[in-house]
Amino acid sequence: MDPVTTAATSLGTTDFSILTLFMRADLVVKFVMISLVLASIFSWALIIDKIKIFKKIFKETDIAEDQFWSSKSAGEFYKKTSSSSDNPLVVVFRAGMECVQDHKSKGQIVERTKRVMDVAIDKQIEKYEKNLTFLATVGSVAPFVGLFGTVWGIMNSFQSIAISRNTSLAIVAPGIAEALFATALGLLAAIPAVVAYNKFSSDSRRYTQKLENFTQSFLTII
Repeated sequence: MDPVTTAATSLGTTDFSILTLFMRADLVVKFVMISLVLASIFSWALIIDKIKIFKKIFKETDIAEDQFWSSKSAGEFYKKTSSSSDNPLVVVFRAGMECVQDHKSKGQIVERTKRVMDVAIDKQIEKYEKNLTFLATVGSVAPFVGLFGTVWGIMNSFQSIAISRNTSLAIVAPGIAEALFATALGLLAAIPAVVAYNKFSSDSRRYTQKLENFTQSFLTII
């Protein structure tokens, strides 16, 4: 049997399952793989959580806006709201309304109320944008971490070739497969994180603009 046929036969009997690739990998490559898997799991948990959060606040804010404009006065709407509400628009509105009620003099009331509501908006932004930087970090760093694992694995493969003095495909292929698996995991973690980060950043900008528009409307009323 010629060397090419022998190598092909050996490759056919080699196990290239995910578990086998992980178990055969070097300790450093294993650490890279585990880190990327954990980053991917946490990213998906964060993505699901953010989807629920933005869906909730957009829906509740639309309802609150309808109630505000259908109320006879801002005071009436204020009575309908609760201080324990977690709706960002309600929180911002109550902060502005309480500033108006506490302000005895009419001078500079608009400027002061605007500052108070801007501070309330900033605090709400921090809440619904929390951990978005993690997605950005995973999206930018994960491919390089996977590439590091690949380079390390290929180096080990070449060392094995030098030691065994055998350059057949059956000897080289398993090590290369393990190395490339690290890059695949890096991309698997990075791609959803980048897509989700861009989507949530867009949602955040739209919602922030929504709060700012409401603030301007409220200031116009008072």
